[in-house]
Amino acid sequence: MLDWTDRHCRYLHRLLSRHALLYTEMVTTGALLHGDVARHLRFNAEEHPVALQLGGSEPADLAQAAKLGQAWGYDEINLNCGCPSERVQRGAFGACLMREPALVADGVKAMRDVVEVPVTVKHRIGIDKEESYAFVRDFVGTVAEAGCSVFIVHARNAWLKGLSPKENRDIPPLRYGVVAQLKQDFPHLTIAINGGIRDSAAVAAQLQQVDGVMVGREAYHNPWWLTQWDAQFFGAAPFALNHLEVEEQMVAYMEREAATQGTHWYAIARHMLGLRHGLPGARHWRQVWSNHRLKELSAREVSQLANTKPVKPTKNKST
Repeated sequence: MLDWTDRHCRYLHRLLSRHALLYTEMVTTGALLHGDVARHLRFNAEEHPVALQLGGSEPADLAQAAKLGQAWGYDEINLNCGCPSERVQRGAFGACLMREPALVADGVKAMRDVVEVPVTVKHRIGIDKEESYAFVRDFVGTVAEAGCSVFIVHARNAWLKGLSPKENRDIPPLRYGVVAQLKQDFPHLTIAINGGIRDSAAVAAQLQQVDGVMVGREAYHNPWWLTQWDAQFFGAAPFALNHLEVEEQMVAYMEREAATQGTHWYAIARHMLGLRHGLPGARHWRQVWSNHRLKELSAREVSQLANTKPVKPTKNKST
């Protein structure tokens, strides 16, 4: 979800679900230790609970980055061992770390030694076309011995050669049974599943076998789905706002961001383009909010345009 689940995206998602745990996009240890910490770690207080996802492999660097995450107020530190991109591979972290479970365990221990918030791991079920269950079982077992008790498992292999990150989300087959088997073999661990889950029925089915479900791209493209979660899965009251009320809160957020951070509404609006997915008039609404020619207008003016029904040109009738 790199470049997708930034703090503006998470602000929208928190409006739609009060209880779902939100994750940042992956932030590398190098970016934190040698770059602009505030740019990478700043988030809105409304986002809690929110986890910081780190990319890295050196235990000392991970420990330092985890300390920064805790100091900035994150509720969890998550180590990414699932990203298959070549850029991540060149840095020797992400999915290729699954080949080095002892190193991952050292990183987890180093982070747990310096923070009090939970340290968790996200990973795949295998690397390339190696489909041995023993591979992922031993990975989880080794890392668990270092004190990690929460594993978020993308139920596909990561093919590190020959596939793009996008293709890695679709081509390697989903094998949900592998994740269910991990829960059976490690009943004391919290096992959450990720990959290809697109509706509440599928979430409910998975929760019969594992402890949690992570949803990525479907939640991004169809964010209104999140409004069902609190009532269905957390026992909370049904969501009370309508689409226009949510949009009004986002406009107010855009105005606040413009005044305090100098953030243009256009950088925020891109995350809510799926808000009216499947509704009448959604195409017009989306076109207005994504129209770069309207950048000189205020967010409130754009919202008014988006919610004004377009006038269709009349055709001259021949007599």
